[in-house]
Amino acid sequence: MDLHLEGKRALITGGSKGIGRAAAELLAEEGVHVTLVARDPATLETAAAAVRARRQVTVRTIAADLSQESEVLRVAAEAGEVDILVNNAGAIPPGTVLSVDNETWRKAWDLKVFGFISLCRAIYPAMAARKSGVIVNVIGAAGEKFPPGYIAGATGNAALMGFTRALGHGCQKDGVRVVGINPGATATDRQEMLLRHNAKLQLGDAERWRELCSGMPYGRMGSPEEIANAIAFLASDRSGYTTGTILTIDGGA
Repeated sequence: MDLHLEGKRALITGGSKGIGRAAAELLAEEGVHVTLVARDPATLETAAAAVRARRQVTVRTIAADLSQESEVLRVAAEAGEVDILVNNAGAIPPGTVLSVDNETWRKAWDLKVFGFISLCRAIYPAMAARKSGVIVNVIGAAGEKFPPGYIAGATGNAALMGFTRALGHGCQKDGVRVVGINPGATATDRQEMLLRHNAKLQLGDAERWRELCSGMPYGRMGSPEEIANAIAFLASDRSGYTTGTILTIDGGA
Protein backbone atom coordinates (compact mmCIF):
# COMPACT_ATOMS: atom_id res chain seq x y z
CA MET A 1 0.00 0.00 0.00
CA ASP A 2 1.35 3.40 -0.97
CA LEU A 3 1.05 5.64 2.10
CA HIS A 4 1.58 8.81 0.05
CA LEU A 5 4.36 9.94 2.40
CA GLU A 6 7.03 10.56 -0.24
CA GLY A 7 8.83 13.85 0.41
CA LYS A 8 7.29 14.47 3.85
CA ARG A 9 9.49 15.64 6.74
CA ALA A 10 9.36 13.89 10.10
CA LEU A 11 10.80 14.87 13.46
CA ILE A 12 11.23 11.84 15.73
CA THR A 13 12.23 12.13 19.38
CA GLY A 14 13.84 9.19 21.08
CA GLY A 15 14.93 8.39 17.56
CA SER A 16 18.24 6.69 18.24
CA LYS A 17 16.90 3.28 19.30
CA GLY A 18 13.85 1.16 19.95
CA ILE A 19 10.50 2.32 18.60
CA GLY A 20 11.89 5.69 17.48
CA ARG A 21 14.60 4.16 15.37
CA ALA A 22 12.22 1.59 13.89
CA ALA A 23 9.82 4.39 12.99
CA ALA A 24 12.62 6.37 11.34
CA GLU A 25 13.72 3.38 9.26
CA LEU A 26 10.19 2.61 8.10
CA LEU A 27 9.34 6.23 7.30
CA ALA A 28 12.58 6.51 5.34
CA GLU A 29 11.54 3.48 3.29
CA GLU A 30 8.36 5.43 2.46
CA GLY A 31 10.48 8.35 1.21
CA VAL A 32 10.20 10.55 4.30
CA HIS A 33 13.08 12.85 5.23
CA VAL A 34 13.74 12.39 8.95
CA THR A 35 15.31 14.32 11.79
CA LEU A 36 16.24 12.19 14.79
CA VAL A 37 16.47 13.63 18.29
CA ALA A 38 18.08 11.99 21.32
CA ARG A 39 20.61 12.89 23.99
CA ASP A 40 23.66 10.90 22.84
CA PRO A 41 25.34 12.11 19.61
CA ALA A 42 27.18 8.83 18.98
CA THR A 43 24.04 6.69 19.26
CA LEU A 44 22.22 9.15 17.03
CA GLU A 45 24.84 8.86 14.30
CA THR A 46 24.68 5.06 14.43
CA ALA A 47 20.91 5.22 14.01
CA ALA A 48 21.18 7.78 11.23
CA ALA A 49 23.53 5.53 9.28
CA ALA A 50 21.07 2.64 9.57
CA VAL A 51 18.23 4.85 8.35
CA ARG A 52 20.25 6.14 5.39
CA ALA A 53 20.96 2.54 4.42
CA ARG A 54 17.21 1.99 3.87
CA ARG A 55 16.78 4.71 1.28
CA GLN A 56 18.49 7.84 0.03
CA VAL A 57 16.52 10.39 2.01
CA THR A 58 17.78 13.28 4.08
CA VAL A 59 18.58 12.16 7.63
CA ARG A 60 19.51 14.77 10.20
CA THR A 61 20.31 14.43 13.89
CA ILE A 62 19.91 16.84 16.79
CA ALA A 63 21.42 15.94 20.15
CA ALA A 64 19.26 17.49 22.84
CA ASP A 65 17.85 17.03 26.33
CA LEU A 66 14.12 17.50 25.85
CA SER A 67 13.52 17.82 29.57
CA GLN A 68 14.74 21.41 29.19
CA GLU A 69 12.36 23.95 27.66
CA SER A 70 15.23 25.83 26.02
CA GLU A 71 16.34 22.62 24.30
CA VAL A 72 12.81 21.93 23.08
CA LEU A 73 12.70 25.35 21.48
CA ARG A 74 16.14 24.84 19.92
CA VAL A 75 15.07 21.52 18.43
CA ALA A 76 11.93 23.06 16.96
CA ALA A 77 13.96 25.88 15.42
CA GLU A 78 16.67 23.59 13.99
CA ALA A 79 14.18 21.08 12.62
CA GLY A 80 12.48 23.67 10.44
CA GLU A 81 9.27 22.69 8.66
CA VAL A 82 7.81 19.48 10.07
CA ASP A 83 4.97 17.48 8.49
CA ILE A 84 5.02 14.63 11.01
CA LEU A 85 6.00 14.92 14.66
CA VAL A 86 6.58 11.64 16.48
CA ASN A 87 6.90 12.20 20.23
CA ASN A 88 8.61 9.12 21.60
CA ALA A 89 11.32 10.24 24.06
CA GLY A 90 10.94 9.37 27.71
CA ALA A 91 12.05 6.96 30.40
CA ILE A 92 9.92 7.04 33.53
CA PRO A 93 11.35 4.65 36.14
CA PRO A 94 9.35 1.91 37.86
CA GLY A 95 8.40 2.10 41.51
CA THR A 96 5.53 2.54 43.95
CA VAL A 97 4.14 5.79 45.30
CA LEU A 98 6.51 5.55 48.27
CA SER A 99 9.62 4.34 46.45
CA VAL A 100 9.72 7.01 43.73
CA ASP A 101 10.88 10.26 45.32
CA ASN A 102 9.72 13.70 44.25
CA GLU A 103 12.96 14.58 42.45
CA THR A 104 12.91 11.40 40.37
CA TRP A 105 9.20 11.80 39.59
CA ARG A 106 9.58 15.41 38.46
CA LYS A 107 12.71 14.72 36.39
CA ALA A 108 11.00 11.85 34.58
CA TRP A 109 7.90 13.92 33.86
CA ASP A 110 9.99 16.85 32.63
CA LEU A 111 11.28 14.63 29.83
CA LYS A 112 8.23 12.61 28.88
CA VAL A 113 5.10 14.46 29.96
CA PHE A 114 6.22 18.05 29.64
CA GLY A 115 8.66 17.17 26.86
CA PHE A 116 5.78 15.88 24.71
CA ILE A 117 3.56 18.83 25.58
CA SER A 118 6.26 21.45 25.04
CA LEU A 119 7.33 20.08 21.66
CA CYS A 120 3.71 19.92 20.51
CA ARG A 121 3.29 23.56 21.56
CA ALA A 122 6.46 24.50 19.68
CA ILE A 123 5.63 22.64 16.44
CA TYR A 124 1.84 22.97 16.28
CA PRO A 125 1.59 26.69 15.32
CA ALA A 126 3.53 26.20 12.07
CA MET A 127 1.42 23.16 11.19
CA ALA A 128 -1.74 25.15 11.83
CA ALA A 129 -0.47 28.03 9.70
CA ARG A 130 0.08 25.59 6.79
CA LYS A 131 -3.22 23.80 7.51
CA SER A 132 -1.33 20.53 7.42
CA GLY A 133 0.46 18.23 9.83
CA VAL A 134 0.22 15.11 11.97
CA ILE A 135 1.37 14.56 15.54
CA VAL A 136 1.79 10.98 16.77
CA ASN A 137 2.38 10.63 20.52
CA VAL A 138 3.85 7.24 21.48
CA ILE A 139 2.62 7.02 25.06
CA GLY A 140 2.28 3.60 26.70
CA ALA A 141 -0.37 1.11 27.80
CA ALA A 142 0.34 1.71 31.50
CA GLY A 143 -1.82 4.81 31.10
CA GLU A 144 -4.80 2.46 30.69
CA LYS A 145 -3.87 -0.31 33.13
CA PHE A 146 -2.53 1.66 36.10
CA PRO A 147 0.06 -0.79 37.51
CA PRO A 148 0.87 0.37 41.08
CA GLY A 149 4.49 -0.68 40.67
CA TYR A 150 4.86 1.79 37.79
CA ILE A 151 2.82 4.59 39.28
CA ALA A 152 4.80 7.55 37.92
CA GLY A 153 4.64 6.10 34.42
CA ALA A 154 0.99 5.12 34.63
CA THR A 155 0.00 8.58 35.85
CA GLY A 156 2.16 10.38 33.30
CA ASN A 157 0.87 8.26 30.44
CA ALA A 158 -2.73 8.87 31.51
CA ALA A 159 -2.04 12.61 31.46
CA LEU A 160 -0.57 12.36 27.95
CA MET A 161 -3.58 10.38 26.80
CA GLY A 162 -5.83 13.19 28.00
CA PHE A 163 -3.59 15.79 26.34
CA THR A 164 -3.58 13.86 23.04
CA ARG A 165 -7.33 13.44 23.00
CA ALA A 166 -8.01 17.06 23.91
CA LEU A 167 -5.61 18.43 21.30
CA GLY A 168 -6.84 15.92 18.73
CA HIS A 169 -10.47 16.87 19.31
CA GLY A 170 -9.81 20.55 18.64
CA CYS A 171 -7.34 20.55 15.76
CA GLN A 172 -9.68 20.02 12.80
CA LYS A 173 -10.09 23.75 12.17
CA ASP A 174 -6.31 23.96 11.74
CA GLY A 175 -6.05 21.08 9.27
CA VAL A 176 -3.94 19.12 11.76
CA ARG A 177 -4.41 15.62 13.17
CA VAL A 178 -3.22 14.40 16.59
CA VAL A 179 -3.21 10.71 17.51
CA GLY A 180 -1.62 8.49 20.12
CA ILE A 181 -0.27 4.96 20.33
CA ASN A 182 -0.14 2.93 23.53
CA PRO A 183 2.40 0.14 23.08
CA GLY A 184 2.29 -2.72 25.52
CA ALA A 185 5.44 -4.70 26.29
CA THR A 186 7.75 -4.07 23.32
CA ALA A 187 11.18 -5.61 22.74
CA THR A 188 13.37 -2.59 23.49
CA ASP A 189 16.26 -1.89 25.87
CA ARG A 190 13.81 0.10 27.96
CA GLN A 191 11.42 -2.84 28.27
CA GLU A 192 14.26 -5.16 29.27
CA MET A 193 15.11 -2.78 32.11
CA LEU A 194 11.51 -2.87 33.35
CA LEU A 195 11.35 -6.66 33.08
CA ARG A 196 14.61 -6.98 35.00
CA HIS A 197 13.12 -4.82 37.74
CA ASN A 198 9.99 -6.98 37.88
CA ALA A 199 11.97 -10.24 37.76
CA LYS A 200 13.99 -9.15 40.76
CA LEU A 201 10.79 -8.36 42.67
CA GLN A 202 8.80 -11.42 41.59
CA LEU A 203 11.46 -14.09 41.05
CA GLY A 204 14.31 -12.79 43.17
CA ASP A 205 16.69 -12.65 40.20
CA ALA A 206 16.81 -9.92 37.54
CA GLU A 207 18.55 -12.33 35.14
CA ARG A 208 15.35 -14.39 34.92
CA TRP A 209 13.51 -11.54 33.15
CA ARG A 210 12.90 -13.59 30.00
CA GLU A 211 10.67 -15.93 32.00
CA LEU A 212 8.19 -13.10 32.40
CA CYS A 213 7.61 -13.05 28.63
CA SER A 214 6.11 -16.56 28.52
CA GLY A 215 2.79 -15.36 29.90
CA MET A 216 2.46 -12.52 27.43
CA PRO A 217 0.02 -12.70 24.51
CA TYR A 218 1.39 -15.01 21.79
CA GLY A 219 4.22 -15.83 24.22
CA ARG A 220 6.26 -12.80 23.26
CA MET A 221 6.65 -9.06 23.38
CA GLY A 222 5.66 -6.86 20.48
CA SER A 223 8.38 -5.68 18.13
CA PRO A 224 9.40 -2.05 17.56
CA GLU A 225 8.62 -2.59 13.87
CA GLU A 226 5.00 -3.48 14.68
CA ILE A 227 4.63 -0.14 16.48
CA ALA A 228 6.43 1.65 13.65
CA ASN A 229 3.97 0.26 11.11
CA ALA A 230 1.12 1.85 13.04
CA ILE A 231 2.98 5.16 13.33
CA ALA A 232 3.48 5.30 9.56
CA PHE A 233 -0.14 4.45 8.79
CA LEU A 234 -1.59 6.92 11.29
CA ALA A 235 0.73 9.63 9.97
CA SER A 236 -0.41 9.04 6.39
CA ASP A 237 -3.45 10.34 4.56
CA ARG A 238 -4.65 6.73 4.42
CA SER A 239 -5.72 7.51 7.98
CA GLY A 240 -6.79 11.06 7.17
CA TYR A 241 -10.05 10.98 9.14
CA THR A 242 -8.40 9.84 12.39
CA THR A 243 -7.71 12.33 15.17
CA GLY A 244 -8.12 12.41 18.93
CA THR A 245 -7.78 8.62 18.92
CA ILE A 246 -5.36 6.44 20.84
CA LEU A 247 -4.49 3.01 19.42
CA THR A 248 -3.47 0.31 21.92
CA ILE A 249 -1.02 -2.29 20.59
CA ASP A 250 -0.49 -4.86 23.34
CA GLY A 251 -1.50 -8.20 21.84
CA GLY A 252 -4.83 -7.99 23.60
CA ALA A 253 -3.32 -7.96 27.08
